[in-house]
Amino acid sequence: MCGIVGIVSSEPVNQLVYDSLLLLQHRGQDSTGIATTDGNTLHMRKAAGQVREAYRTRDMRALPGTMGLGHVRYATKGSARNEEETQPFYVNAPYGIVLVHNGNLTNTRELTDELYRVDRRHLNTTSDTELLINILANELQAQISGTDLDLDQVFTSVSRVHERVEGSYACIALIAGHGLLAFRDPYGIRPLVLGRRPLGFVGFEWIVASETVALESQGYEVVRDIEPGEAVFITRSGEMHSRQCAANPRLVPCAFEYVYLARPDSIMNGISVYEARLRLGDRLADTVAAYTPMGDIDVVMPIPDSSRPAAMQVAQKLGIEYREGFYKNRYVGRTFIMPGQAERKKSVRQKLNAMGSEFRGKNILIVDDSIVRGTTSREIVDMARAAGANKVTFSSAAPPVRFPHVYGINMPSRRELVAYGKKIPEIATEIGADYLIYQEVADMQSAIVQGSRVTDLEKSCFDGRYVTGTVTEEYLRWVEATQLS
Repeated sequence: MCGIVGIVSSEPVNQLVYDSLLLLQHRGQDSTGIATTDGNTLHMRKAAGQVREAYRTRDMRALPGTMGLGHVRYATKGSARNEEETQPFYVNAPYGIVLVHNGNLTNTRELTDELYRVDRRHLNTTSDTELLINILANELQAQISGTDLDLDQVFTSVSRVHERVEGSYACIALIAGHGLLAFRDPYGIRPLVLGRRPLGFVGFEWIVASETVALESQGYEVVRDIEPGEAVFITRSGEMHSRQCAANPRLVPCAFEYVYLARPDSIMNGISVYEARLRLGDRLADTVAAYTPMGDIDVVMPIPDSSRPAAMQVAQKLGIEYREGFYKNRYVGRTFIMPGQAERKKSVRQKLNAMGSEFRGKNILIVDDSIVRGTTSREIVDMARAAGANKVTFSSAAPPVRFPHVYGINMPSRRELVAYGKKIPEIATEIGADYLIYQEVADMQSAIVQGSRVTDLEKSCFDGRYVTGTVTEEYLRWVEATQLS
């Protein structure tokens, strides 16, 4: 999971990109990077850490130009602390290209071999973004036949990328001297949205970003989602061109975007994240009512912030009092995206405090958005008991996470997943809860897609069905082995 943005403007773009990354900070806190171009020259600044601590005035002055892109990262490939793997990535030919990427490629072994043997290209990191930019550059170089770059060459190059690359990828690239290119994988697993705002009486300024919140908060009109397999090219003068570049595109967005990753005020693929989470709460309430004696619940409490909409709906539908028992320290990062179990466990106590007056002597129903490794859940249950709770029922607005996620979320190893190979009562014992209620897979899907054009979701971590059809058991074992080595 990462956040990406690209902007074509009539004014210096550095501040616009910076402000956009602040709005996308929830999507990654390991590192950040900005690149701009003022014609044929590319300028770049990359650093570890969050946006506010990464850039100084001197850095912004060194990022001139009216086209730019930016990235916030949490690592799913390569090292979280290796600044060489911080995006954007750069290649000097053809023309000079910088690229940012949100997603995860699943045929990196084959691509690495092809790039070395066939394309004669050198890779300096283990990042799949470096793979992507080299493949794009190689295909673009192969298409160029005249003295300049035309649209057919750009879009044909993206078509070739789709033919070679497997997995999830939403990408934005600057091609020096020419324009901004954005494209999305043929399944639309990771999000990418297009926006614009008027430029005087003629033309538009353009933005492409991971979430609509980066558009609306800066006065851009949301035009539409970039379609699965589609490429959009925006020239330096603000002319926008688009083309479908995949043979058989199909929209299957990632369910975890709606469950946890995205900001609730974003809209993805025509689905309001906030309203999807409300509906997840409605469905979860039915399951709670079916499996938990109502006398065993006095109050409903969310784990702030992403589970709050679901918890409110659970309380309303069950007719049980809703209370805020956990106070959140907003200056600690999201524990799910922190590397290492020890770091997550430490951060739970730093991030949350249980207020004893809300727990003492009560039977508590805790609602969380999901349970992945169980580290956070176990700490939360312990905190509730220490604060005086009588009984603790724990519920998840998402189904059990039983399978690795290989499309851009850091869940690569089955051994790390608390639900892997366990029945629900065993998981309840593992996290220390009296009862444990999970959302059903079918209920999750119907809650998210209701009223939209989306008919299916990428939900492999819940049901083991990998939408690209190219993920094998051998690949999963290899991923687990490389993560543990």
